[in-house]
Amino acid sequence: MQVKVEISPEYQTPCAVIYTHAMTDEVRRAMEYFESPEGALIAQKGEKLLVLRARDIYMARIEDGEAFLYTERERLISRRRLYELSAQLGNGFLQISKSCLVNANYLDSIESGFGGSLCLKLKNGLSEYVSRKYLPALKKYLGM
Repeated sequence: MQVKVEISPEYQTPCAVIYTHAMTDEVRRAMEYFESPEGALIAQKGEKLLVLRARDIYMARIEDGEAFLYTERERLISRRRLYELSAQLGNGFLQISKSCLVNANYLDSIESGFGGSLCLKLKNGLSEYVSRKYLPALKKYLGM
């Protein structure tokens, strides 16, 4: 898919136009992305599709090639990729590894691990290690 961006003071509200020869899965995904309200996500639990807000999500993690969203009590499937989730969820989410985003609002504690690594504990009991690549950005965010 080609993407063009035109920046001008005459455009006060962003508008996306898609020119295509047919309605494809790629076009549908692009439409869903642009039409969804910021921070709102669709997740699947069994046969149900649920609408979640960013504030409901504690962590987003890729496991065996699938994206999972963790809430206070549930593990839900998302069809989005991690970079799409990161863009849609916004600044309150920190990427701590190649496959994980955490909601900074739900950090409970930080524990030291092997060789200077850090393990983040979330308020819902989940924990995840911060990879070395993302450690400087996390420390900067936390003022460490």
